[in-house]
Amino acid sequence: MFHVKLPGQDAIARQADEHLVTHRVKLPRKVVEHPIRQVAKRLSMALVVLVATALIVYADRDGYNDNAGGGLTLLDAFYYATVTLSTTGYGDITPAGDAARLTNILIVTPLRVLFLIILVGTTLEALTERTREEWRLTRWRSTLRDHTVVIGFGTKGRSAIRTVCATGLKKEQVVVVDPSSKVIDAATAEGYTGIVGDATRSEVLKRAEVHKARQIIIATQRDDTAVLVTLTARQLNRGAKIVATVREEENAPLVKQSGADAVITSASAAGRLLGLSVLSPSAGMVMEDLIQQGSGLDIVERPVVKAEVGKTPREVADLVVSVIRGHRVLGYDDPAVGRLELTDRLITIVRKTPATQVTPDIRPMSRD
Repeated sequence: MFHVKLPGQDAIARQADEHLVTHRVKLPRKVVEHPIRQVAKRLSMALVVLVATALIVYADRDGYNDNAGGGLTLLDAFYYATVTLSTTGYGDITPAGDAARLTNILIVTPLRVLFLIILVGTTLEALTERTREEWRLTRWRSTLRDHTVVIGFGTKGRSAIRTVCATGLKKEQVVVVDPSSKVIDAATAEGYTGIVGDATRSEVLKRAEVHKARQIIIATQRDDTAVLVTLTARQLNRGAKIVATVREEENAPLVKQSGADAVITSASAAGRLLGLSVLSPSAGMVMEDLIQQGSGLDIVERPVVKAEVGKTPREVADLVVSVIRGHRVLGYDDPAVGRLELTDRLITIVRKTPATQVTPDIRPMSRD
């Protein structure tokens, strides 16, 4: 059962529509004019061509013959321009003089071609749109590697991917999966590629090229859905880093056992920040600043540079919080740290500047 809601239709029609949008890939679109505005502009151009042709014919009205007799009126000129530009050509009004025939060859005929191009342009664009989309989709699949897949584009998913993009990740390397077509429309409007479908199904994740992804963010609304998505994603990609969020702390071990490298309990984390703010509003402000990537103070992970090898964490210029050695996360004051090694990674607190660079850890995390 899919959960895309299409208001204004009965249940049967809604289920049929939901089935149609399943697995649909939506690539980011360039900003274009509204279709009605495009059609109005084309019609205006066609009208200008028609009026120009009629005026040209009327200006040389003495060079035309009308089988009905009499001189050529302004109405006759518009009539001739209409049947000529539309290639109907009844033959009741014809150019007789040399100047009129030369004008038809050099001016009216090019205007006829322009008129047809304007009128059929919209039709041709509609016919080629599907071909262009298929080509873009094929090219997207062939070039996508080591990307980030976000399951769920609600408040948590949107905030998570914005934080990751603040470290330098390009939006072209992000694929959003959500069962709501409206949510996916919002994601593509921000520049991300979207997949409409149920992420608990392997064929939907395959559409998102999960098997080639480097990292997967699972931010679903329900904890049971997070478990199923984690199981499916881990089955498709054994090496990707999977980070998931759950509402209840008691469900975190289950998601961890399902294959997640890290599990964030959103309710508990918010509660702890709330409690800290009660005890010390200033400390709460600092913590809020730390978790907002890209401004003020940032908590980042980076490798140890050669100049820091052999030093203690306290001797490093940056404020070191923890040291990652192998798959162990050690506190800066842990006696097991001793001296820094070249293979260590540091968790540090730095002030965000344009020159600040974050080197992401692409190694798989231990799930022991």
